[in-house]
Amino acid sequence: VQCMIDGVNILFAEDKALMPTPTPAPPAVSFPNIKSKNSLVAKHVTKDKWSRLCSHVTNTSGFTLSKAITCAVELDNQHCGIYAGDWDSYKDFAEVFDPIIQEYHGIKSEAKHTSDMDVRKIQGNIKEGVPVHSVRIRVGRSIDGFRLSPGISRDQRVSVENIMKSAFTKLPGDLSGKYYPLTGMHEKDRQQLVDDHFLFTSRDQNLKVSGIARYLPEGRGIYHNAEKTFFVWVNEEDHLKIISMQKGSDVIGVFERLARGIIAVEDSVKAESGKDFALDPKYGYIHSCPTNLGTGMRASVHVDLRGWTAAGMDALKKRCEELKVQPRGTRGESEEHSGFTVDISNKHRLGYSEVQLVQCMIDGVNKLYAEDLELQKKIDTE
Repeated sequence: VQCMIDGVNILFAEDKALMPTPTPAPPAVSFPNIKSKNSLVAKHVTKDKWSRLCSHVTNTSGFTLSKAITCAVELDNQHCGIYAGDWDSYKDFAEVFDPIIQEYHGIKSEAKHTSDMDVRKIQGNIKEGVPVHSVRIRVGRSIDGFRLSPGISRDQRVSVENIMKSAFTKLPGDLSGKYYPLTGMHEKDRQQLVDDHFLFTSRDQNLKVSGIARYLPEGRGIYHNAEKTFFVWVNEEDHLKIISMQKGSDVIGVFERLARGIIAVEDSVKAESGKDFALDPKYGYIHSCPTNLGTGMRASVHVDLRGWTAAGMDALKKRCEELKVQPRGTRGESEEHSGFTVDISNKHRLGYSEVQLVQCMIDGVNKLYAEDLELQKKIDTE
């Protein structure tokens, strides 16, 4: 009996020594000084929430709320100002993410993702005479099982690129083309992509501050078809950005190509890796930025609005808000518009189907141009 007692005591002491030392939670950090005072982060990251969440670390990538809100803390121009480093971020920091998501997308807490890519349901195109230069519709996609871009490791980023290198070889018909990796890109190819305005860069401060631009240009590249109307950006903001675009105003034609392209890319990724795109019944397609949750779709046109630009961007932004569309500079979200040409796109992604968002953009542009003609008359008579 004594032998058994002594043996159990010794085994227990040795067992404790063999147990791995738990990783300590990071020390609680003081409430941040948020530079973007009018951002959704400033509104929804309260001291009470911060005290509960600031020490938490996600299991997938060790992401924290402090990392998530870096853009709102360090930059003064944010509307949302928050990114997710992994799928766990949306769950673990739901107290912050959910109200931001609901307010940005204009949805209720019980809203679910809906999808509809049936181009036949679009009612009418951009009207004849509207001075649209080009149409561009894109969606973001993340490959299930990988961290999101703000929290992804270097090895995972390269793995995503390797999956896509093989997946691209399987794209059929008018979607077939060539992949151009940023690492080791020939100067001739780089210059052509620059000349065509296809090459994404690291100028966006959001991508730098959020950590998305880490390790540039490693693990990144651009695929496009022979006609340069179908593109896939690899590891820019999300794992994939799938784009359909062309000159002119044929939104329906661009949408039809995108719908086919998404299916082809998803099938090719599944065939190559056995993985699906990350999709959730509530949040839709998972993205690093909560503004892209749901469809992940931004349907946009470059259109001349001489009257509205003369009225000022504040007036245009207010009207666009009423029409559920969004004005941007023609070189991206962080760029100002120049001249009369403005980028107009759907504002929301979640709580609406793809068909609804494309229809919203078409109707919004048609309405804005009709109003623009009236504004031009006032300008010309003054």
